[in-house]
Amino acid sequence: MWNERSRPKRGNLRVAWELARRYLAPRRSGKFLSFITWVSLGGITVGVSALIVVIAVMTGAQKEFQAKILEASPHVVVQEFGTNLRMGRWRQVRDSILAVRGVLSATPFLLTKVAILRGEYAQAADLYGVSLADLGEAATGVEARIRTGTLSLEPGSSGLPPLLVGSRLAERMVVFPGDTLLVISMENIRRDPFGGLAPAMRQFQVSGTFETGLYDYDLANLYARLEDVQDLLGVRQADQVSGIGVRVAEPWRASLIADSIRNRLGFPYDAEGWEVTNRALFSALKLEKLAMGVILFLIVVVAAFNIVSTLVMVVVDRTREIGILKTMGMTDRGVVQVFMLQGVWIGAIGTAAGTVLGCILSWILERYEVIRIPPDVYFVDRLPVALEAADVLLIALASIAVSFLATLYPSKQAARLPPVDAIRHE
Repeated sequence: MWNERSRPKRGNLRVAWELARRYLAPRRSGKFLSFITWVSLGGITVGVSALIVVIAVMTGAQKEFQAKILEASPHVVVQEFGTNLRMGRWRQVRDSILAVRGVLSATPFLLTKVAILRGEYAQAADLYGVSLADLGEAATGVEARIRTGTLSLEPGSSGLPPLLVGSRLAERMVVFPGDTLLVISMENIRRDPFGGLAPAMRQFQVSGTFETGLYDYDLANLYARLEDVQDLLGVRQADQVSGIGVRVAEPWRASLIADSIRNRLGFPYDAEGWEVTNRALFSALKLEKLAMGVILFLIVVVAAFNIVSTLVMVVVDRTREIGILKTMGMTDRGVVQVFMLQGVWIGAIGTAAGTVLGCILSWILERYEVIRIPPDVYFVDRLPVALEAADVLLIALASIAVSFLATLYPSKQAARLPPVDAIRHE
């Protein structure tokens, strides 16, 4: 039952805080206790700062991956179900897609698995046929660079169809602009009069190389003109493509727009957003971020155990004073408040110092690129850092919550001390 007696008073809280502050102050006979308090404070500071920096790095890596993927892939891919996974009447499909709200552009593409032969060495790759016609904004960054002329798909002096090769693949095969590659299609394979397999093949001339920053893309992707890839696969007369790449105004709503496109087109068409296409990758990144966060949060938990030991030692050191205070009229609740305020103060100051230190370190890593990493091993040449306010707030609240929980046991033990026994304590 709530009444005036059970209501907390400002005066009582003020007295509790003054006592807590006094107990926190070092004294001659409590140098070791003061040292333990500083250890607890430092442990929380280090734990919070380390957690903030690591989470910022993990978030930065995730955002860097997202930016690279959005640069190299369409926001939404629309395909047609069927035996050959080819889309006819793609112009009518494109008109329907452009009518969906949020869609900026829709461009056709042709994708096929090929083998490229240079001398005696062959390498599997993905060949993309892209349209150079003015069909609105490009669906990918590579396609945009092709249209602006940054990457060239213009025929060379040989008259062979041009081909863009990923930088990693070109490096592996020692390919340079002007070289000739034999492209062998894994589709459109026919039997010759003797019963052997006769795959479709054609020579292409390398017009340049490109780099997306994603190792797998740069090692396996090739780009050519849509008409040339159609000729290779024998689908130019039917004007077939593999699908339509869609660019949307808000990439983070790509899955919702994909649902709208799917509902509008109906069967046998399907639309898939970039988040779904790369779901395994981002799930792995989120799991890694969670695992690192839990592991480093254990530092804060260990520091919280130091708070428990600190408060237990304070209770032992101040037992007689607690007994005197209780005989003077301090309630058990007042004693609990004294030690809770002491523990929460340690946690709050440590959390504040760790938050400031973590934010400063994250800013230094992002601004001055202190840590360099080899670009030939990773997809970036620097440590990506992205500090988000929500992550910092969650870490700070969790640290203070753990510090508060650490005060419960010592506070209750102090409140249970009988006044007479406490006064007699030596």
